[in-house]
Amino acid sequence: MKRTLLLGLALAAAPLMATAQSVEITHHADRAGSIGSDEFFTGTAYVSPVFAPKMNDVSAGEVTFLPGARSAWHTHPAGQMLVITHGTGWTQERGQEKHIIEAGDVVWCPPGVEHWHGATDSTSVTHYAIQAGVDGVAVEWGEKVTDAEYGE
Repeated sequence: MKRTLLLGLALAAAPLMATAQSVEITHHADRAGSIGSDEFFTGTAYVSPVFAPKMNDVSAGEVTFLPGARSAWHTHPAGQMLVITHGTGWTQERGQEKHIIEAGDVVWCPPGVEHWHGATDSTSVTHYAIQAGVDGVAVEWGEKVTDAEYGE
């Protein structure tokens, strides 16, 4: 009886194992990037996709901001996690004070909260930006951060 049950379970699981996928590796050197669009960034920001949406519409990008560079105001319908990997930068929620972010910090931007992030005026910063899409939309861009807002 036990042997028949085990054989039945093994046969039932066989189709699942036959469709299993393999581990996929993308090497850093193989990830193409580009300078961020002037429509969404002020200054020089280099954007390199880390992974496209595969897990519940979650994607990530590595962004390096040179001194003085920053994103435009924007929101994320499912929120965004920033993992700061190098340097020192700033982030700000609309109507709140600007915060320093440094390598090793993690920033959670809740869904729908308008914010910007980027380098300081004298240092560069690199972060991983991780966000999920809602109905195929991961970010909603607003107007650019003015020099006055950036310098506050």
